[in-house]
Amino acid sequence: MSEVTLKPGTYSAASAGADPRDFWLLLKPRVMSLVVFTGAVGLFLAPRGDIHPVQMVVAILCIAVGSGAAGAINMWYERDIDALMRRTRDRPLPAGRMAPGEALGFGVTLAVASVLIMGIALNILAGILLAAAICFYVFVYTIGLKRRTPQNIVIGGAAGAFPPVIGWAAASGHVGWPAVVMFALIFFWTPPHFWALSLYRADDYAKAGIPMLPVVAGDRVTRIQILLYTLVLWPVALAPTLIGFSGWVYGGAAILLNLVFTALALRLLFDRRDAAARRMFLASLLYLFLLFAFLIIDRVVA
Repeated sequence: MSEVTLKPGTYSAASAGADPRDFWLLLKPRVMSLVVFTGAVGLFLAPRGDIHPVQMVVAILCIAVGSGAAGAINMWYERDIDALMRRTRDRPLPAGRMAPGEALGFGVTLAVASVLIMGIALNILAGILLAAAICFYVFVYTIGLKRRTPQNIVIGGAAGAFPPVIGWAAASGHVGWPAVVMFALIFFWTPPHFWALSLYRADDYAKAGIPMLPVVAGDRVTRIQILLYTLVLWPVALAPTLIGFSGWVYGGAAILLNLVFTALALRLLFDRRDAAARRMFLASLLYLFLLFAFLIIDRVVA
């Protein structure tokens, strides 16, 4: 039997029945890991009432599955531009290892299931918020913004900011101010995080016709905007301590982390090498992870 060679963006019946690993990749597992972590922090910090430990596990799983569902639908919709970029062209759809209908059906099924289970097993508010997060990512960010405006990641960042709010609502049945602060923290963190990535992937975005800020406004403007957002993050990151939600274990860590993050943004302003942008991108992941980790540590040691 002769080998079938697939071009990017095509699908052959000979490849029907995608490998389980391809379905896993559709869920964007690296993105999902941070989503799950921030959602779990919101769940842990919320006033939990009489929620059962099994319900807590179910809530975290629903957040994970909902996030993965949004990622799968995103990959289905963006399979044409994914085929044009080095970073994404080996994904299951542009590489031709999976039919578009498989990916869409998989994503929609997981989305509906995660929302229904969250609403039934936890509460209606948590289910509504999970549905809102999925719909915002798919319809507002992926379909409405990404290909149309350089502000795509600014507005679209709200989708990734939902998980701690969903976790909080799942545990408590309402949305408190600490949940809003955690939402704001992720929302204002998202632009410098993704703009750092887009600085060293600008050629890819330009080839795919995606109007990321470096493509539309240039490197210099992007680096200035990254610095400005790191400055905005100062009061937002300190807000949990300022409103009395956390103590100075978290507050001290937030000051130190913001000093480092701002210093890296200043360095990025003058260092035009890809290595500096890549360093900023990786540091942003560690920054957010540590901030949320110290919210937990502060609560445990208090």
